[in-house]
Amino acid sequence: MTKLSSATPRRVVFQYLVPVHVEVEDGLVRSVTVIDETPVKNSTVVEGHADYLEEAVKAANDGQSWPSWQFGY
Repeated sequence: MTKLSSATPRRVVFQYLVPVHVEVEDGLVRSVTVIDETPVKNSTVVEGHADYLEEAVKAANDGQSWPSWQFGY
């Protein structure tokens, strides 16, 4: 494992599955609501320093309530 200095940016992007609510109207997706209160489990690094994944997941999963995110019209 490579030891990174404290001056190195601690950037890591990860992904994990979350529940979503999808509204379909006349065969078209009207809106998508991502329910962001799900605990982070089985995360996968997308980019950045994989060495920081555990720390990033811990910070993202600190128990604070998150709003749902909505996309659509």
